[in-house]
Amino acid sequence: MNTKITTGTNPGITSALGTKPVADIDKIIEQISPFATGFQANKGEILRYYSGNKRTCYLLHQGSVTLNRRGDGMVLNSEQATFILGVSNQFSQSENLYIRVNENALMSRLPLERFNLLIESFNLWESMCKVLVYTASRVYEHCTLVSQMSSYEIIRFQLLELMNESERIRTSITAANYIKNRTYLSRSGIMRILAELRQAGYIEVNRGILVAINHLPLKY
Repeated sequence: MNTKITTGTNPGITSALGTKPVADIDKIIEQISPFATGFQANKGEILRYYSGNKRTCYLLHQGSVTLNRRGDGMVLNSEQATFILGVSNQFSQSENLYIRVNENALMSRLPLERFNLLIESFNLWESMCKVLVYTASRVYEHCTLVSQMSSYEIIRFQLLELMNESERIRTSITAANYIKNRTYLSRSGIMRILAELRQAGYIEVNRGILVAINHLPLKY
């Protein structure tokens, strides 16, 4: 098998988001969907990975979700459709993470055990590998971000992430809240840097909502 996993090449997106294997995700969802149970997930709804003592995975057909840490609710990752959730952490026995629906979403669910059997049956391991690498890269990127970068670098990264969200999400949350939900930065520190960036003309903000990014220097 000639398997090639490409690295990030999209200059417009400076994160693992630019390497999202959309074609492979769609290929898996197309094959697995007939065996899953579809449902409408409402904005704000919480989805768990366990149903009784059985693991569940989710297919995201439309909408967007976040992956949150239990306890403090910190957002570790956010994804727009299409996507597959609950397969990269399947060996974890604890419920330290949960899914929060950002906007009304069309989803499907099925037992993780059945999902794995279908992946094997349809020989989708190559596509699955790319999905797992992408998911791990996104979470690793977040962990590296909050532990090693300066406050400005963290805010710069999160502003770029916010601009890549759907318009519905982007206009429903303030830039300050988006950043606060994903980092350990203080609200006062976030507000101060956002105000400075706005005054310098680097970003455009209307009532706290990020409207445009004109230019964000690597260092500030």
